[in-house]
Amino acid sequence: MNVLRIACRAGSVCLLFLSPIVVPARAAKLTVPPEAPAILDKIYSFDLEGAVDAAQRMEQERPNHPLGYLLEAEALWWRIWCTSAEFKYGMNDARRRSKLKEDQRYFELSAKALSLAESQLKQNESTEMQFYAGMAEASAARLYGLRGENRNTARSGVRAREHLLRAKTLDPDLADADLGLGLYNYYVDTLSSLARILRFFMGIPGGSKQEGVRLLERAAAQGVLTSNIARFYLALNLHRYDQQYEKALSILAPLVEKYPANPLFQLARGDLYAKLGRKLQALACYRAAIALPIQDTECQSHVRELARASIAALGMKDDSGEH
Repeated sequence: MNVLRIACRAGSVCLLFLSPIVVPARAAKLTVPPEAPAILDKIYSFDLEGAVDAAQRMEQERPNHPLGYLLEAEALWWRIWCTSAEFKYGMNDARRRSKLKEDQRYFELSAKALSLAESQLKQNESTEMQFYAGMAEASAARLYGLRGENRNTARSGVRAREHLLRAKTLDPDLADADLGLGLYNYYVDTLSSLARILRFFMGIPGGSKQEGVRLLERAAAQGVLTSNIARFYLALNLHRYDQQYEKALSILAPLVEKYPANPLFQLARGDLYAKLGRKLQALACYRAAIALPIQDTECQSHVRELARASIAALGMKDDSGEH
């Protein structure tokens, strides 16, 4: 059932001016360890092995800070997304896969980050630790959702929402918290009628798609840790659920320009070009994804399969020379 894909894709999870994005003049900023931005750049550049190594160094140097564990989980998530994605309905997306043994490490990282944040909250409540606790719950929820564990997804998603709402109560201008809250609002409001009935009986709080889009736009524009992932998921959702291909393309474009080595960004842009009937531009994106050197061999092989399926759907041939 699609009941409670509330936090299935939440996660967790900015070079061009985007006219649809309107935000307040002031936004609170997270104070993060100085090495965090470089780790995020490694993740979105698809240097996932380098990102894991750097995150683990951060864990060793800052064993009581949740962020190192969250960043390692984030790096692992992109490999999971890569190897789980399928080309369906003219779109490359990670929709569902079975449980795997290696998932345990991911859940351990999310649990460690949550434990550290909650431990510090017991001593002294802070906006940042509420945020990290919320992101740890959201991190677990998205893998539960991918594995089809709807109850676990719902429980973690609701707990994530509670932490993030508390963070916003403490500091209403915390833009990074808007990622998780935006995804929650968007997904709850896109549930089917049957799922909404079940949501009611399970006591899951409601949401608003319009508010979800607004929050995701704000996170994309002003988030310290969440701007890239907010932009990616907002573009996917506008494609997947709302068929707003042109707007999704404008939101995704800065990611592809900033991180051209990320094959998933290339595939996503190719899908949007294809839906808009721009076949040559779509083909160029798919060929770029095929040509990229990806460290993980399973991920590389899968990206090439996805790209070839995408090219075939265009009614065109793959002349990239890759086999």
